[in-house]
Amino acid sequence: MKKLFALLLALAMTLSLAACGGETSTEDTSTDDQTTEDTTGETTGFAVSSDYGDFTVVDEGKLHMSTNAAFPPYEMTTDDGGFEGIDVEVAAAIAEKLGLELVVDDMGFDAALTAVQTGQSDIAMAGITVTPDREEVMDFSNSYATGVQVVIVPEDSPIQTIDDLANAEMIGCQAATTGYIYASDTPENGGYGEDHVTAYENGALAVMALVNGQIDAVIIDNEPAKAFVEANEGLKILETPWVEEEYAIGVAKGNTDLLNAINAVMDELKADGTFQSIVDKYITAE
Repeated sequence: MKKLFALLLALAMTLSLAACGGETSTEDTSTDDQTTEDTTGETTGFAVSSDYGDFTVVDEGKLHMSTNAAFPPYEMTTDDGGFEGIDVEVAAAIAEKLGLELVVDDMGFDAALTAVQTGQSDIAMAGITVTPDREEVMDFSNSYATGVQVVIVPEDSPIQTIDDLANAEMIGCQAATTGYIYASDTPENGGYGEDHVTAYENGALAVMALVNGQIDAVIIDNEPAKAFVEANEGLKILETPWVEEEYAIGVAKGNTDLLNAINAVMDELKADGTFQSIVDKYITAE
């Protein structure tokens, strides 16, 4: 796990630098040779005929998944520069069922959502929760997991309960996540105000800031929180969850055919035990 965290920190620094110049990806996500535009200006993709219906993809024979691979155990990098995690393996299983090759496009979290909206990727999986604002610009699959957001603090912190978080001078969150959106909202709406919340490119950078004493707490999903705490002595997770949400797969607004195919495949993966076996590989029952 120490090695995992070191890799995450290295990735975090890389993403932080890349954010100044644009999004990062392991693949060329340009669609110049992948799609055409009809006379109305709407982008069309490559047609796919499968056992789960007909739909289009942005790249012939491939299913592009945009993600932020700094979110263990859902998506993370491997020693050889590849990707692994629950979302990655589930997406690979979906692609196989659809007769496609999975391509993982790694970038910032916000960029991963935008990539789907602009036709640069087919699906977005990055521990994404469904919110009314996101539903206005994207469509979502049925939920496939429950995400629990928790609070990480130093063991000797005066913040010992969720209620104590209101006294924090500065809270760290990953940019564009619901954790940041909710926490930076006004106290009247249950948040702590923008002046008391700092957005980081990913969770690893937020935890690094906590370790360095730059912030008082980090709000992040439970599974990555456990990985970060295990890798850093002197940190702990508050007992009470901060909020519970549902994870779903994002697709372009109105891409109903692909969405229906994904939901049908996910139903099969859950029914035959494939989905649970993937989860069990990364999350040990407590």
